[in-house]
Amino acid sequence: MSAPVFVRGAFAACLALASPLLWAGSLPVPVDAKVVDQRPALEQERVYPMGPLRKISGRLRVDDKVESRGQVSSVTYELPVERSAREAFTSAREALQHDGGYPLFWCQGRDCGEASLWANDVFANARLNGGDEQQAFILLRRSAEEADTLVALYSVTRGNRRAYLHVEEFVADSPLGEILPTPATVLRELRDTGKLDYPDLAVPQANWAALLGRSLNLDSTLRASLSGKGAEAWREQLIQAGVRSARLEVGDAATDGLHLELIR
Repeated sequence: MSAPVFVRGAFAACLALASPLLWAGSLPVPVDAKVVDQRPALEQERVYPMGPLRKISGRLRVDDKVESRGQVSSVTYELPVERSAREAFTSAREALQHDGGYPLFWCQGRDCGEASLWANDVFANARLNGGDEQQAFILLRRSAEEADTLVALYSVTRGNRRAYLHVEEFVADSPLGEILPTPATVLRELRDTGKLDYPDLAVPQANWAALLGRSLNLDSTLRASLSGKGAEAWREQLIQAGVRSARLEVGDAATDGLHLELIR
């Protein structure tokens, strides 16, 4: 299979042989997957949901969204029979986060809403029509100098058991400005990965402190350690945001920004 071309270049490198991913430019490619839909970079208005999708009185409704104009490129893969949509989604998500992306919105199964709306209204790709319980979506924002680039991953399994992974990159024409993750997404990431990394948050910011406080308080049983040069200051900010002090410790993990780690 030839590697697809994206905005930032052609096939670059592969990970270790044991990895289920290759790389095309800066985007992950499932090994042995077949390209079934590929769309080159095109300037357009793009809307990415940040909440479950539903239709009310024939109109698409979503709690929040990211809306901007920029260059959009995408590719849809049909996965080999021995690989599941969940496995491909998880591998791609982990690779992107390791590469410097952090989630803005992340949902799985029925928490995403109606799968048909993601296929038809968001991605305009009928191949992605699958079961509501067999879907996952994540919208990631790159950090530092690439902060105006978003990457969307969507995986789904159809009724015929064929599994697909859709990978989409959006490079905004103008600065996206501040976009905060949803509290539920922050909590999902912490529970799933055991950690949170925000390279751009070396010093406390009131809006982020409020968000992290709300996220942690969605599950009052969780305890976390904070690392980074501003860890002590971040701890005080989170306590002021309503997180009990006994749930927060100062850690010693090496990081350029803020690192939160779940205390098991």
